[in-house]
Amino acid sequence: MKNAESKETRNIAILSHGSAGKSSLADAMLFAGGAVAARGSVDTDTSVFMHEPEEIARKITITSSFGFVDWKGVRINLIDTPGYINFLEEIKGTLRAADGAIVIVSALSGVKAETEKIYKFACDYEIPRIAFVSKLDKERADFFRAIGDMEKYFCKNALVLQLPIGIEDSFRGVIDLIKMKALFFTADESGKTEEKDIPGTMQQDASLYRKKLVEQIAESEDSLLEKYLEKGDLSQEDLIAGLKHGTLVGGLLPVLCGSPVKNMGIQQLMDAVITCLPSPVERAGIVAIKGTDPKSGAEITRKPLPEEPLAALVVKTIIDPFAGKLSVVRVYSGTLKSDHAVYNSTRQVKEKIGTLFLLQGKKQVAAQSLAAGQIGAIAKMKETSTGDTLCAEAQPILLEFAKFIDPVMSFAIEPRSRGDEDKVSIGIHKLLDEDTTLRFTVDDQTKEMILSGMGQVHLEVTLEKLKRKFGVDVKMKTPKVPYKETIRARASAQGKYKKQSGGHGQYGDAWIEIEPLPRGGGFEFVDKIVGGVIPRQYIPAVEKGVLEAMHEGALAGYPMVDVRVTVFDGSYHTVDSSEMAFKVAASMGFKKAVEAARPVLLEPTMSVEVVAPDDALGAVIGELNSRRGKVLGVVPQANGQAIKALVPMSEMLSYAPSLNSLTSGRGMYTMEFYGFEDVPSHLAQKIITERSAHLHGGNHPQKEK
Repeated sequence: MKNAESKETRNIAILSHGSAGKSSLADAMLFAGGAVAARGSVDTDTSVFMHEPEEIARKITITSSFGFVDWKGVRINLIDTPGYINFLEEIKGTLRAADGAIVIVSALSGVKAETEKIYKFACDYEIPRIAFVSKLDKERADFFRAIGDMEKYFCKNALVLQLPIGIEDSFRGVIDLIKMKALFFTADESGKTEEKDIPGTMQQDASLYRKKLVEQIAESEDSLLEKYLEKGDLSQEDLIAGLKHGTLVGGLLPVLCGSPVKNMGIQQLMDAVITCLPSPVERAGIVAIKGTDPKSGAEITRKPLPEEPLAALVVKTIIDPFAGKLSVVRVYSGTLKSDHAVYNSTRQVKEKIGTLFLLQGKKQVAAQSLAAGQIGAIAKMKETSTGDTLCAEAQPILLEFAKFIDPVMSFAIEPRSRGDEDKVSIGIHKLLDEDTTLRFTVDDQTKEMILSGMGQVHLEVTLEKLKRKFGVDVKMKTPKVPYKETIRARASAQGKYKKQSGGHGQYGDAWIEIEPLPRGGGFEFVDKIVGGVIPRQYIPAVEKGVLEAMHEGALAGYPMVDVRVTVFDGSYHTVDSSEMAFKVAASMGFKKAVEAARPVLLEPTMSVEVVAPDDALGAVIGELNSRRGKVLGVVPQANGQAIKALVPMSEMLSYAPSLNSLTSGRGMYTMEFYGFEDVPSHLAQKIITERSAHLHGGNHPQKEK
């Protein structure tokens, strides 16, 4: 299929909260442009964009999907993005492929918290936007409430280009405020319109909003403002020129409306995409294509031209157990050709480009090349992952990718069938290529496999994919908290191991002194043996015995930390002493000393930053206090208040749902490990008792069953 030129291309992301109609709009755009013979539908499981089994089952978009349609000589590449809160971070990656965005606001629900967050992503990327009020044909639809929400949560410059004619069941057309004409949709859902005069009952509203539109466009550019002040109006040509300029650089948000499921307003929206949103060439004139030299770190600028050196970014990876790996790329400059070698500057390796594709949902359309400004996919790249830069080796460049927040929820996972641990690890690591917001680790202390993501649904979907794609069934459970133990006092004890059973015996004798180190001090071993009371060759065995004993503390069998151990005296036998004997003796002495050194239980503590809206600040702080959090301060931000606190890890395992409830989904948080703190005595005793229930006989903290 022929590549569209950069000037005749629009790379458009469709953004909104879940169930606002993003996939329905994308399907309607494909149908309106003739890219598909029949309009896809989410309700009948025929959507081009929502095709993963997990998406079809839940009726929500889980992963970004790509498609394209040609409209009036312009190639529109569409990116249908997730809107459910657990999957919002993925949008950051796929937005790197977009030059413009359509923000959908439902006429039923208005602007939700997720829409607000996603809109901020687009602002952070400096992506020009237009808005589309959807579902005007539904019961309880309210166009003007949707406009009010946009002005409240997005920007004050919501520029109404259309007014709906009728609402709910009577929605039948729109008033074009630039042409000042009424467009009535035909009843056959073909998207065609009949142009008529504005109904008399709407003349007043139309005049009012037309005046507001002209003023907003005039204020976006000095030359237009002068014309407006001189003539009191602007021509249609001036309005269209000012509309594009205002959208690209003037902060205007043009607003259109319609109903994707009835194919109403879709053609007008596609016209607005061409008129208001930038081509890759226009976008590069606003936000330059910049990267860095991988060797020197110097800044490099590229132009979106096919003859420039190649610079392409892998924005997404799709793993198919049958077709293999597909790397979705946005070409910024140069031309990507099949059967050519490229340089992966992120990993500093060469890659051979095999087959190139354009994506139409899950359908793959073969392409010989991808020119600057295009989005496509490469089959079976060996070394390349999401976020990597592909370029010309002779003129390398490193493009910036998205920065994701850390996962907010973790679960321990284990296979339902014994012996599947390796299959779990292999499958999860392939899914990590596909979803860069996941994390997978094996806890050194608890030995549990820990899967971390953006919420419970995110993790459940991941495990469903693991079962479907790789045949591994696993279950989730709350991860064990990696407690530790330490001491609060100095103590010393003798460890003496003597065993005689005829012939060669065993003899080791070591005096051990222990004392606490500052938090984070780890472990120190001090040798103060003088006079050869313990021969030099046995000192390493003493240290090894202490280290092994520290693996299981005296209170509940958790590893011990922040202890200085000194061996200062002892004795030996010329025949019976051995490394093993001194290792056992040191372990015995250490355990005795710990019992006298006021052992305490430690819990991991997280440094947490919560961003909450002003009206939820008190509730969020109260909730953190109830979780034994220590609030360190509150810093005002543009979108609310940032609360900094230290909170025990055990209290944060279930925090995400609570924060969503307290802030109506508008809150977000990040956390990282801070250190270990003493567990309060009443909680420590409970933890020790519960731990003892898993130990042999429940009376000695040695090993779990």
